Order: sequence, then C-alpha cells, then structure tokens
Amino acid sequence: MKQGFVHFIFVLLLLSGGAYLVQAAAAKKLDKPENKGNTTMDIKRSGQLETATVGGGCFWCLEAVYEKLDGVESCVSGYAGGHVENPSYKAVCDGTTGHAEVVQVHYDPAMTNYAEILDWFWRMHNPTTLNRQGNDVGTQYRSVIYYHNDEQKQIAEKSIANAQSAFKDKIVTEVEALELIILVVVLMIGL
Repeated sequence: MKQGFVHFIFVLLLLSGGAYLVQAAAAKKLDKPENKGNTTMDIKRSGQLETATVGGGCFWCLEAVYEKLDGVESCVSGYAGGHVENPSYKAVCDGTTGHAEVVQVHYDPAMTNYAEILDWFWRMHNPTTLNRQGNDVGTQYRSVIYYHNDEQKQIAEKSIANAQSAFKDKIVTEVEALELIILVVVLMIGL
C-alpha cells in the first residue's frame, strides 16, 4: 500500500429522487502500534468516544445489533485486513482482496466498555467456523477482532478465553492490529 495517506470510501446512497452521491475522504494511515488508538473517525459528541472494530460475517448484521446497545453512539460498516487499496464491494465479496467485512463501533466508555462490546460480539456470530457465517462463505466473513491499542489486544485475548466455555468447538477468531479500514456508509433517505 502507498505510504502517507490512504483513502476511506464513504458511499452515501440517496434513494429519494434516485440520486446517488459517492464521496471519498482521506485519513492518515495508522503506521505504528502506538498509534492504533488514533482511529479513522474521531467522533466527539457527548464526550470522548472509544472505538472497537470487529468482523463476524455480514457487517450489516453486526451493525444492526450494535446500533441498539446503550452507550453506542455510532456504527460504520467497512472492510479491513486486506492487501488491495480501495477495493470495490464486488472485489471484497469475491474474496480476492483479503479483506474482512467489519463494523467499527464508536461508544461512550462512561456507558459501556470494550469488554461488553466483545461480549455482544460472541452472541452475534459463530466464532468457531473458519471463514464462514451461516450461508456466507469466504475469508471476507471470517471472525476477527481488530485492536486499536495494546489494552484492547489484552482484553480481546482474555475475552476469547472467557467465551470459549460457551462453545463446544474451538474459537477461531483472529486478533490483529488495525492498520487500515475502508468505511462504507449507506444512508437510505425517503423510504
């Protein structure tokens, strides 16, 4: 991938009047582990928010649940962990880019915490199936936790160990540092 800036793709789908708007925004690449806390979107509404990034099958399914949790301010679906810069949705779905479908969760740490975000993660998908969630098959549907800092990595590893007792088969969830996420935002207006 190119050094310096990488592009994050925001797709705004405006269905009223059939208008489509595609907007790209640039964000600084997270080059070093100590910068993993500098997320792609620094959202500040009612205070300092924290960010969790997880993949467990179809990102729309994860996003729908996380959006309803107390303390979650926003969720954005996207792709992470791949080797192709700015892939298309089709390329990711074809499984040729190495990306996983992920959801980035922005939450208020005064109302919830990273461990609770991960507790919900284990309830929403089957972390024991490699590269598969239900009928969705391919590496883009793998179970993965992308950590933003060393504290999140430690919490994720502990969470896996604690969650294992709830599953008969071994958890195959990957734990990786988040280096880049390509965000895809779809807004449906006027429906």
